[in-house]
Amino acid sequence: MSGSLRTDPKIWRQAATLVLAAGWTRLGAAASSLPPAEGFRVLLLQRSARQSFMPGAHVFPGGVLEAADRSGRLAAPLCAAPRASPLWPGPSAAPANNLPGTTLLAARCRRRRAAALPDDVALRICAIREAFEESGVLLLRPRGARQSPESQGSASEPDCALELPLDVSTWRTRVRGDARHFLDLCVHLDCTPNIWALHDWSGWVTPFMSETRHRFDVNFFLCCLREPPPIQTDLVEVVSYQWSSPSEATASFLSKEIWLAPPQFYEIRRLENFASLSNLHKFCLEHASERAQRWLPIICITADGMIQLFPGDELYLEDPEYLEKVLSTEKKTEEIMKEGKKLHRLVRHHSHYYSLHVTVQSKGKHIYPKNYVVNKSHL
Repeated sequence: MSGSLRTDPKIWRQAATLVLAAGWTRLGAAASSLPPAEGFRVLLLQRSARQSFMPGAHVFPGGVLEAADRSGRLAAPLCAAPRASPLWPGPSAAPANNLPGTTLLAARCRRRRAAALPDDVALRICAIREAFEESGVLLLRPRGARQSPESQGSASEPDCALELPLDVSTWRTRVRGDARHFLDLCVHLDCTPNIWALHDWSGWVTPFMSETRHRFDVNFFLCCLREPPPIQTDLVEVVSYQWSSPSEATASFLSKEIWLAPPQFYEIRRLENFASLSNLHKFCLEHASERAQRWLPIICITADGMIQLFPGDELYLEDPEYLEKVLSTEKKTEEIMKEGKKLHRLVRHHSHYYSLHVTVQSKGKHIYPKNYVVNKSHL
C-alpha cells in the first residue's frame, strides 16, 4: 500500500523507529578485526524478556508518539535556529527529507498557534527521544552552532551524535517517566533535536491478526553517523545491544543468536543493497524528494506455515475489507509458491526461518530487499 494510506487513530497508534547506521572505522571490544561486508553497521537493541510486546526481540530504537513530541514549546527554538546552521537550510535552499525550511515551519506553527508541531517533525522528535531513552544516543544540535567556511556543505555528509552529559542516567529516568522532560533536557543542553539528520526510510502498519491485538502505524527513519556513538542501554526495556552489518544480522538471525520480527528482517535485507555508508547516505539524500513507501501486510495462513503479502504481490488486494482479515488456505506453502509469479512476500516457515521473495519492480528510486530462500535442510 502506498504512502497515501490513511490509518484510523482509534485502531492504530502512531510510532517512530530509528535505524542508526554508522561507519566502522575503529576497533574495540565490540568490533571485529575485519570490516563488515557492507562497510557499515546498524544498531540493534535486545528487548527485555519481560516486555509484553516482542519480548527478547532485537529491534531498532523506537516507540509510541507522545503528546510531548508535538509540543509547541519546541517550535520557537527550532524556528530560531541560525540560518547558517546545518540543522536548518536557508529559506532559498531545497529542504531535505521533505521537511519545511525555517520560514515555512514557522508559518505552519503560527497557523497552528504553536499548539502542536506538524507530524513530520513530531515523529522525528519521537524517534530521537526514544533513541535516547533506550540507548543513550543524543541526536541533538547546539542551538548556537554555525557552519564555518570549511564546513559548508557538511549537511551532505553523515552526522555525529552529541556527547552524553555526565548526568545522563538522571535525565533518562526523568524522560522515561515523563516525555516532557526531553524538552527540558534540550533546554538544559541549549540544543535542539537534530531532525534534519533523520531521513524518511519506510512505513509499517501492523497487519490484522485479531480484534484485540495492539496495532501501530510506524514511521521508519534512517540516520547515518560517521562512527558508532557510545551506547548505554536502559536495562529496563532494553537489556543489551550490538552493532551488526546487515549480512551479519541476517546470519545471526538464521543461526538463532537473535530474533528479528518480519519488518526488521525486511529492512535488514534492504540495507544489504548498500556497499558502504556513503552509498547509503547518498541514496537517502537522493531519495528525499520521494515519499517513503508504507506497507500494510496481509496475513495468509497456510497448511504448514504463514505468508505475509506486500503491495505489488499478485495475491495482495488493496481493499479495506480484504485488509482487515486473516486469509487461510488448506494448501501448503510450497504449493502456493509454485503457483505465483508476481511476488512480494515473506514466508515464515518457523520463528527463525524466513524466506523473502521479491520479483516485482520497485517504484521510482525505491530499493526493495534482496531475496532470501531458506535452505530446505533447515525446514
